[in-house]
Amino acid sequence: MSKHLRELQARKTALVKDARALTDRAGAENRDLSDEEVTAFETLRTRIDATSAAIDRETALIADEAQLGVSAALGPMVIDNRDADPKRGFATIGEFLQAVYQADRPGQSIDARLLPGGIQAAAPGSFGNEAAGQDGGFLVPPQFSQEIFKLSLGEDSLLPLTDNVEVSGNSMAFPKDETTPWGTNGIRAYWQGEAATAIPTKPVLGLATLRLKKLMALVPTTDELLDDSNALTSYLPEKVALSIRWKTNESILFGAGSGLPIGCMNAGAVITVAKESGQATQTLVPQNLAKMIARLPPGSFSRAVWILNNDVLPALFTLSLGNYPIYLPTGNPQAGAIQSSPYGTLLGRPVIVSQHANPFSSQGDVILVDLSYYQTITKAGGLQTATSMHLYFDADLTAFRTTFRMDGQSKIAAAIAPAKGSATLSPYIQLGAR
Repeated sequence: MSKHLRELQARKTALVKDARALTDRAGAENRDLSDEEVTAFETLRTRIDATSAAIDRETALIADEAQLGVSAALGPMVIDNRDADPKRGFATIGEFLQAVYQADRPGQSIDARLLPGGIQAAAPGSFGNEAAGQDGGFLVPPQFSQEIFKLSLGEDSLLPLTDNVEVSGNSMAFPKDETTPWGTNGIRAYWQGEAATAIPTKPVLGLATLRLKKLMALVPTTDELLDDSNALTSYLPEKVALSIRWKTNESILFGAGSGLPIGCMNAGAVITVAKESGQATQTLVPQNLAKMIARLPPGSFSRAVWILNNDVLPALFTLSLGNYPIYLPTGNPQAGAIQSSPYGTLLGRPVIVSQHANPFSSQGDVILVDLSYYQTITKAGGLQTATSMHLYFDADLTAFRTTFRMDGQSKIAAAIAPAKGSATLSPYIQLGAR
């Protein structure tokens, strides 16, 4: 699109906005337009028509030039490449939000970067449209939504540890088979004697259906904050991401299933490892942790992670098997691990320190999970962000809305019966109260 055409579209959008303001003012006061307002409206309509004619001429000229190939003969034509830019020419999300805020201020022109490329401004009407920001809102450029989504998947995010599938629709069904190789049903193999009749078996399949649930952050933002682009760039995306990450983690672990995912620790497969006989209160002993590992299904150890409350850390630093510590904080070996970082591995598996776990010595202060047994679906495209300048108009606020859609539940409905012995196995294990 040529620079001149974009300027014409911006001019028409501003004129349409002024004309709409005249009629809205009279409508709000339940009256007809005054003589002065009629004159002003007709003047605006004349300028709108003239601008529309200029847009038509410029569009036709660009098409003719492209068809005849005269661009090279006439010299370089100014081309605006912002339509191909996922950020639409905005350097930061703060700069974008500030442009949205300025677009609805009296006497301010609309930043051309907010206008959809190739779409002329709509004439005044009662329908929503994308060409006029006040009628349809300004969608956040795709690149900014992706930046927020990356922030919400930080090092303590649990969603990447799950078996996640992106869906374009609203739901997905997952066939499942919860039989074991040593069980009494499902597909089984038998030793066969010579000429003996084979024993037929068949799969035992179930079906789990997940339907997307919506997580939303609505942020009314003051004019003072919007005036500071730098503050918005660092503050708003990070705060939205932190809240979405917290709610997502909490639902993966403890979701109640009513309007939100069913958490793995609310599934029927959870195993609670009791304290040792005679174990004192407010203590943690290596046997507690060893017995938790022993209840993992085969193959889960390499995928399991510890999730524990920060209150548990002091007890971890003193645990050892003989002369060897069982908790190894990560760090620079030359500086000394304990001086470099308080987190690391516990009995060979990563440690996530989280406020989702319960306080020290209460049930669930130490959790061991293999979240590959937890199925999630997320809406393709990640976060979706939009703005509204009218929801809190009377409070002089602009609202920014971010939505994230997901659902999740355990792949197994109950703990796994072992081939030998009586202690069941599960990918979801918590330590009991002590």
